[in-house]
Amino acid sequence: MPARAASADAVIAEVYGGGGNSGATLTGDFIEIAASAATALDGWSVQYLPGSPSASSRWQVTPLTGTVTRNGRYLVAESTGSGGTVSLPTADAAGSIAMSATSGTVALVRGTTALTCLTAADCLADPVVHDLVGYGSATVREGSPAPAPSNTTSAARTALTDTDDNAADFASGAPTPVNTKGETSGGDAGGTPAKIHDVQGTTRLSPLAGKKVTGVTGIVTALRTFGSARGFWMTDPRPDSDPRTSEGVLVFTGSATPAVAVGDAVTVSGTVTEYYPDSPANSIYQSTTEITGPRWTVESSDNPLPAPTALTPTTVPGTLAPDAGGNTENLPLEPSKYSLDFWEAHEGETVSVRDVRVVGPSTEYNEVYVTTKPRQNRTDRGGTVYTGYDEPNTGVLKIESLIPFAQRPFPQADTGDTLTGLTSGPVEYDSFGGYTLQATTLGEVRDGGLQPETTRRQLPGELAVATYNVENLSAVDDQAKFDQLAHGIVDSLASPDIVTLEEIQDNNGAAAEGDGVVAADQTLQRFTDAIAAAGGPRYEWRQIDPQDLTDGGEPGGNIRVGFLFNPRRVSFVDRPGGDATTPVSVLRERGKPHLSASPGRIDPGNAAWEDSRKPLTGEFVFHGHTVFVIANHFNSKGGDQPIHGRYQPPTRSSEEQRGQQAQVLRGFVDQLLKADRWADVIVAGDLNDYQFSPALKTLTRGGALTDQIDRLPEDERYSYVYEGNSQVLDHILTSRAMWWVDYDVVHINAEFAEQASDHDPQIIRYRPIF
Repeated sequence: MPARAASADAVIAEVYGGGGNSGATLTGDFIEIAASAATALDGWSVQYLPGSPSASSRWQVTPLTGTVTRNGRYLVAESTGSGGTVSLPTADAAGSIAMSATSGTVALVRGTTALTCLTAADCLADPVVHDLVGYGSATVREGSPAPAPSNTTSAARTALTDTDDNAADFASGAPTPVNTKGETSGGDAGGTPAKIHDVQGTTRLSPLAGKKVTGVTGIVTALRTFGSARGFWMTDPRPDSDPRTSEGVLVFTGSATPAVAVGDAVTVSGTVTEYYPDSPANSIYQSTTEITGPRWTVESSDNPLPAPTALTPTTVPGTLAPDAGGNTENLPLEPSKYSLDFWEAHEGETVSVRDVRVVGPSTEYNEVYVTTKPRQNRTDRGGTVYTGYDEPNTGVLKIESLIPFAQRPFPQADTGDTLTGLTSGPVEYDSFGGYTLQATTLGEVRDGGLQPETTRRQLPGELAVATYNVENLSAVDDQAKFDQLAHGIVDSLASPDIVTLEEIQDNNGAAAEGDGVVAADQTLQRFTDAIAAAGGPRYEWRQIDPQDLTDGGEPGGNIRVGFLFNPRRVSFVDRPGGDATTPVSVLRERGKPHLSASPGRIDPGNAAWEDSRKPLTGEFVFHGHTVFVIANHFNSKGGDQPIHGRYQPPTRSSEEQRGQQAQVLRGFVDQLLKADRWADVIVAGDLNDYQFSPALKTLTRGGALTDQIDRLPEDERYSYVYEGNSQVLDHILTSRAMWWVDYDVVHINAEFAEQASDHDPQIIRYRPIF
């Protein structure tokens, strides 16, 4: 395709062919022209060709007259339809071309004679073609076609620059016809003049949301040039005196790369939008204030950037939010009192941190968590421990990068490392992690020296029982995952006698949903083989296959819990009768409790276990002593309102089911202890809840069970790291007969960028009383 010079003055600014169609608001199609310098259009024309022209296709012509002013607009009205309710503003030129809503080519031509070219190469070589826009699937276009519009969206140029690549220059958005008088649909004057602080306002929601604004000025501070959510941030260097109003805002350009540079002074018009990551009506997240469908003019370049807000240990308030009892969006911001208000008051502005400690490792999503408050609830290994519902860690901050990864790969960091030097960039809200620093300057990682832990080996007379969530392990996983998990069992946990496993999947994992495969023998065979190859014992396993698609987790994975045990150290009492639907019961024989089935599921038909894993209990014998072990994986926290969300305090709706599950499980434990109050009962697994939660209080009520995590110092109480908070999800609880227990959470995964699982295992060792 021959090269051609990009248009230097007048360009096609917007194309809309959905007017009058079903669902459209506007009654007519239009083409809009813009110019960076005043341009006389007398004797010019706009012309239209179908997106996939045939040999018989012909260009349709609409002649133009008059002038488009510098940085002004010129509106060409085309055909109207029977749909829509809003007329175009008075057009500067009018034709009757019925343009396609989704695919076509529009040319700005220096002349009124119909073009004859039918290929991109021929049209771009024609000297009378001043500008050319192909949209949707159009074959005649500059570069790649502009994004396909629709009955409700247009293809609009994001800036007056022209790169000769329609895909780069245009974005899809709401149609915004403007004539030479600056009038828009309905005859208004093109929108409300505004400053950035007017757009942001003094609450979380913009007072101008849904309205068009014009004359919004600022200095470009950052660009997002990759992905499908591109745009640029700008900051007004002349702020107002109100600390509640942010002076920064995101200008959203969709899939189009914005044709601006950091340091450009720009004037922007567009529609103010509150973007929610999910349904606005039911969102549990905060929104981001954006200017969408933007048009802008670069007034000057290489301007100094507004100074960032430097975050120190005292900058962000220590209290998260007011206990509003519901939606906080319309409450006046109090940025000096509440951390969420502080961040909202700086939304879109540039902030910076320097030499900050990593409290949540780098993830596969290229994010890392740091703390701006290094003394806030520090763990003994450099993280930030979550200590209670009313004590959120307001110093935790997520960092992502706006630097292209080819230029600067995202750093790999573990908890306790330091992100040295300066890291700075604009603030943006994310549904995962909350307010996020989008780095344009990114520090270097200094190794904090954190090492995976190991625990001691049990003595001959000690029984060692561990629990380990192996994160969706299935027989189709790579051998590397099996090997890494196996070394965790052998090297880190010192080959426990019994291991309760969570997140064991069926033999083909989540690859085939609803195929009827529920067996996990191949998964467990590969795991036990890997353990033996790593130098561990030849474990046996016990588990019960669930019914297909009934236990939650990854669709098709048929997740379940199970037991591994070392037959050289401990015996499993096999009693037939246990299956997916038959409840296990407690029998009393010769004054001692036994299980009706071993292994057996606890009340699997109870509604508490709907779409969730059913607890599995087994009867073990160690040196002639009976031990009852219950493996668990309670329902997840999915559906809870986030700590950083729009509702305060957040509702933890998933707690209700875990509360019901805890009641059922406690009832079974009580049956065992009623049969023998000195029975050795171990409740272990991923209970998906905190040590201070209602579910755990149900299990420990009256001292029937002791949650071993409570015996650790507060700064060691964690087995999982989520959004930079070291917290407890996994537990081992023991009955009162087990009066001396050596307990250890073995940190080998959650704090590290390289993980075999997202959970850390834990272990107890104790000497049964014979």
